[in-house]
Amino acid sequence: MGRLFGTDGARGVAVTELTCETAMQIGRAAAAVLCSKTGHRPKVVIGKDTRISSDIMEAALTAGLLSVGADVVTLGTVPTPAVAYLVRDMKADAGVMISASHNSMEFNGIKLFAGNGYKLADDIEEEIEGYVLDRPEELLDLQKSGADVGRLTHLRDISDRYAEHVRNTADVDGSTLRIALDCANGSASATAERIFGGTGSKVYLINCDPDGVNINDRCGSTHLDRLVEFVRENKCDVGFAFDGDADRCLAVDNEGNIVDGDKLIAIFAKDMNEHGSLVKGTAVVTVMTNLGFTFFAKENGIKMCTTKVGDRYIVEQMLAEGYNMGGEQSGHIIFHDFATTGDGQLTAVQVLGIMKRTGKSLKELASIMERYPQVMVNVKIEPDLKEQWKNIPEIEDIINEKEAELNGKGRILVRESGTEPLIRVMIEGKEFDVINDMALEIADVIRAYCR
Repeated sequence: MGRLFGTDGARGVAVTELTCETAMQIGRAAAAVLCSKTGHRPKVVIGKDTRISSDIMEAALTAGLLSVGADVVTLGTVPTPAVAYLVRDMKADAGVMISASHNSMEFNGIKLFAGNGYKLADDIEEEIEGYVLDRPEELLDLQKSGADVGRLTHLRDISDRYAEHVRNTADVDGSTLRIALDCANGSASATAERIFGGTGSKVYLINCDPDGVNINDRCGSTHLDRLVEFVRENKCDVGFAFDGDADRCLAVDNEGNIVDGDKLIAIFAKDMNEHGSLVKGTAVVTVMTNLGFTFFAKENGIKMCTTKVGDRYIVEQMLAEGYNMGGEQSGHIIFHDFATTGDGQLTAVQVLGIMKRTGKSLKELASIMERYPQVMVNVKIEPDLKEQWKNIPEIEDIINEKEAELNGKGRILVRESGTEPLIRVMIEGKEFDVINDMALEIADVIRAYCR
């Protein structure tokens, strides 16, 4: 993980932590590196989510890019996967998404994509970090003037291309389902109607009225209560919840049962494997994937490839080994045949395609995997203790003690978040009360030594 860019871009509270000056410097540095790598005036496309600070970040970032000679095309409000798709479709040299994903509205972030639609390579990010953090004075010398400064173009409704692409990845036309979509008052608000409308199904859009401050506010993939209630009250066949930038998707069946990312991956892996389209019969998952998926995979002859947490690591493994499907429990699911990054709305379209083709309900499809009880406790830590907590003996001792108590009948994973100043304590086992008490004990010890 870099000094400025985490596993999913630069993040922080907008303006006070992720400052306008930093955004401008990232723009300048990105333009400088792109000019050096391409040998020509680079074209950069920029998308953003609906949070109030995205306009500020866009203006600062754009100013930085233009000042060092890059041309900028702004796309307006679009999902993160739309930027990844359009950067290739428009033959741009790079793409930027301004978003803090599932985080609350005061946060924002800057995600960088290469011209091929994949997240920017680590070595390129390190070059940009070097300018911003170590050699900012060099950026002033690289600024252009006169006719050499970059040109700014505003494009709107360009996301129609992306929406058409997503909708065409599966046959969903002619369905007669009742579908609820929770857009999290975020980026999906700009594209959901274009993707899911006109299929023949009855589509309900909820949390689809962004006002700049209500993104992810008790809605979307991190707060499913309202979607569950809506599906039950309106007798929907299925519901889908996206996060603020629409790269995640979780689902709700017709009875209001939550279908998380692990179960969705199981549905896709089984379907693709039966149709011979799951490359090497393998699904790429992370260390956070539920134990139940392991047993499902064994029972269905599906291989697992396990990576660190973070969709960038899943994509890296896909590229290295040629795999074409994988994802995370949180709902980041990558269909490499259609996309270069996680795409929540594409995931929903794939579910609808399987439901139409098989005639099965989501509840029936999800029944192929039994989910083991899992407890997650988040502990806030001081920024200067990042990575250092691992060296505290008392924390190591309590983890070892609880692992011994599980005696192979569960597992404990304690890790640092890649996007927030948190330590995540995750325990799985057969008895919820037991693992819940264990997780709280471990969290209490971490909290005591990491204040």
